[in-house]
Amino acid sequence: MAEWIGIGKRARRCYGFDEVALVPGAQTVNPNEVDTSFEIAGRKFKIPILAAAMDGVVDVKFAVTMSGLGGIAVLNLDGVQTRYTNPETVLGQIAKASPQKATELIQSIYNTPIKEKLISKRVAEIKRKKGTAVVSCIPAHAEKFSQIAISSGADIFVVQSTVTTTKHVAKEYKSLDLFKFCKSIKIPVLIGNCVTYETTLELMETGATGLLIGVGPGAACTTRGVLGIGVPQVTATVDAASARDFYYKRTGRYVSIITDGGMNRGGDICKAFACGADAAMIGSSFARAKEAPGRSYHWGMATSHVNLPRGTRIYVGTTGTLKEILFGPAKVDDGSQNLMGALKTSMGSLGAQDLKKMHDVEIIIAPSIQTEGKIFQVDQRVGMGK
Repeated sequence: MAEWIGIGKRARRCYGFDEVALVPGAQTVNPNEVDTSFEIAGRKFKIPILAAAMDGVVDVKFAVTMSGLGGIAVLNLDGVQTRYTNPETVLGQIAKASPQKATELIQSIYNTPIKEKLISKRVAEIKRKKGTAVVSCIPAHAEKFSQIAISSGADIFVVQSTVTTTKHVAKEYKSLDLFKFCKSIKIPVLIGNCVTYETTLELMETGATGLLIGVGPGAACTTRGVLGIGVPQVTATVDAASARDFYYKRTGRYVSIITDGGMNRGGDICKAFACGADAAMIGSSFARAKEAPGRSYHWGMATSHVNLPRGTRIYVGTTGTLKEILFGPAKVDDGSQNLMGALKTSMGSLGAQDLKKMHDVEIIIAPSIQTEGKIFQVDQRVGMGK
């Protein structure tokens, strides 16, 4: 697979969403009759698209609304919701900051210590309003925060960092033993992020219920530019799904693959499922919802890093309600609304009756798929030309 790129060095070609297309099969299905449900740890969700644990996307209100629609929104336990009793004030400051000052302001805002009592409060607020409480934190906080969150009623716990492995070497601090952690936690654990076959397989051995796949593809993430690392999401998802299938055949335990980031329209999400994903996680599309706390802005998880920010604040606008973004009716022409309608229509056109069948559809390399015949859209910056 790899090609020589110089003396003694080879590299393999990898693919992103804009470089591939899905091929219609020999049958079609009524879109209203396809099954888009996503199951994790024996629990079924109507919406297989998770809202990312980002402060401009998910707060208590958003999580409750998402739950009511049949989906999952992940609350960031390392963010403003657990640092400030009244996070609305600081969210307003972030929204008003100039582009030149935004990162510096976010860094200072995230210097305020996390208040453990607010972890309990936020989880309890979600549960009191009948929402599904899914929370996330970095590995360094996982042991302590998980106990607080679980005692308050959390349903799923996410351990997430830019790159996660089972072999983290550190002398300066004690690293999290993912094997012990997953074994000790009494609720499902999701771990992220990774992008390779080998690491995916090793992380499945920890006992995790699901894995987040993706390094650096998010709309507000600058990891690929700052650190030079990452794998395009099509290849990353295909490799991870292959590891999942091998692990399932060997052990009989199915670990969900969740493609995280790089999808900002319905077609990208459809391609993620065709690559083998069991669910997708997105941020920027949901940041555009009226219910999102970011007030038309979205910023990367590592924007607040005090020494080396690996994210930025971007303006995404507010285009509609969360319900419209998920179920329509779409009022924009770029595929960023009615994501579930797009998924159902794509599945129907491909002849896939459920998400597992989506794993089997034909994918082709198609570098012209975004531009072929679209000269007027590109010229006028509408539709696929935006």
